[in-house]
Amino acid sequence: MMTDLAALAGRHLDLVSAPFTLPRSRVLVFRADDGEGVRVHTSEYERRLSECRVLDALIVIGAGGEVLPVTDVHPARVSFGGGAVTLTFADPSTLSLGGAPGSRVRLRRPDGGLEEHPLDRGLGLHVAADRTVAVVHGDHSAALAATEAIWTEWFAKCPRVRDDLQEMAAFCWWVLGANIVELPSLGDARAIVPSKIGYVGLWQWDAYFIAVGLRHGDPELAREQLDIAFRFPQPDGQLPDVVHELGVLATSDDLPESDRANLRRAGSQIADPSAPVPLTKPPLAAWALRKVLDVEDAPDYARRQLARIVRSQDWWFAGSDLDHDGMPEYGHPYSSGLDDSPIFDGPLPTAAPDLGAYLVRQDREIADLLRRYEPGADVSRFEQRAETSQELLLRMWDPERGRFLAFGGGEPQLSDTVVGLMPLLTGTLPTSIAEALRAAVDDPERFALPWGLPTVAASDPDYSDERMWRGPVWVNTSMLVAEGLEASGYPERARELREQTVALVIHGGGPHEYFNPHTGKKARTATTAFGWSAALFVDLAVTLSR
Repeated sequence: MMTDLAALAGRHLDLVSAPFTLPRSRVLVFRADDGEGVRVHTSEYERRLSECRVLDALIVIGAGGEVLPVTDVHPARVSFGGGAVTLTFADPSTLSLGGAPGSRVRLRRPDGGLEEHPLDRGLGLHVAADRTVAVVHGDHSAALAATEAIWTEWFAKCPRVRDDLQEMAAFCWWVLGANIVELPSLGDARAIVPSKIGYVGLWQWDAYFIAVGLRHGDPELAREQLDIAFRFPQPDGQLPDVVHELGVLATSDDLPESDRANLRRAGSQIADPSAPVPLTKPPLAAWALRKVLDVEDAPDYARRQLARIVRSQDWWFAGSDLDHDGMPEYGHPYSSGLDDSPIFDGPLPTAAPDLGAYLVRQDREIADLLRRYEPGADVSRFEQRAETSQELLLRMWDPERGRFLAFGGGEPQLSDTVVGLMPLLTGTLPTSIAEALRAAVDDPERFALPWGLPTVAASDPDYSDERMWRGPVWVNTSMLVAEGLEASGYPERARELREQTVALVIHGGGPHEYFNPHTGKKARTATTAFGWSAALFVDLAVTLSR
């Protein structure tokens, strides 16, 4: 059965949207653009794939001089010419090739250098940190066996789900394993990155969603994701946006120029504030911790992480209530997780209904966790703060428009976006408001599109079915709204949305970053093999299989 799951995942390893790689490796193998052979890249923080070329071409040649095409891809190997030659990993930094007598490999390096090597005795290609490649020799059979063993162990943990969801669940489980990287500055820490293509770091929000899916098969690794996310709080308790191999991203002063340029080009009218502002992610830490602990309890771990979460939650009210009205704001679009949402087209800071809902939910989660792990602890301040925050959240409700509004610099932002549905997560909205949000979810003019819940209502002038956070469907927002529907008393509608979301991922061909809500296909600029989409597909599949 383990091999079968790996084979199911292998059906989606096209070497275009899903490269050949290994857990902990920074080496990526893609199909060559001209169809002859493959090309090799490294995976690096804040560098585009095109900047990380290792080999422009690796072409396999048969004994008769013919070019052998890629004929099969399995998580443990790439086969050329029907298996006459195979490519695998000897270790995370070294590729291994071996094949029939007379076969050879032609390598074209980025500097134009061309060379050929015989394969009948086995050949290794060691990729150094500077992207240079050294030809070494090794035991190809041993490399194949070792790589097979790594993936067999990984797929042994893959959750068993409903038959119609199992193939995609296996592929999503492969995505999670493939996206494991080592962060050398953290010793042997294993971070599951959003993608080895462009997102090489542990983003706080991604870590939460990834842990929620990962918990079903590897709760220890799920806890490790949260531990990394919580490990580097600022002196005031604020958690950083990103933990990466060069440090952390916790303030706008830490942003590389490429990120500042991307933000300016993204379509939002907001460029970086001139004064440094904290960069973090929305407060779903206690929510994620509770879900991970529900699968496998770890009391000492829980108490340690809970202390960090409490300080982070306190920071939101002490350090991010920028207009001092009691309701914290987003000081920077990045801190919302929805960087290019039209709610940021106005002035900063932005008070948003999703943030209000997360803060209410987090204080209640903290109180519950404290009762569970710190019996006798006074939880009244968290419960009282949740009540006060909900009162302030309800002030964002616009009864004339029938929706929650965000406020930028105190000015209402009229865009009808998915953030206005997140108050469902509190589970304690007035019935009339909960009914109005349920109606919005069901309205084909707004959020009930053919392939799911758009991030901006289709009727809104800011809607675009392809632009990031301005219309496409994201798995995480759909999952959160489904959870909000269930919390607010609509379990059947929640299940329908979950079923629609897993159907979207299957129809779209994999766990992409975001999807066109009309076609159900990957949006043009979306990243493929995306970590939180994969993890949340697994979580949804497990939920729907009960």
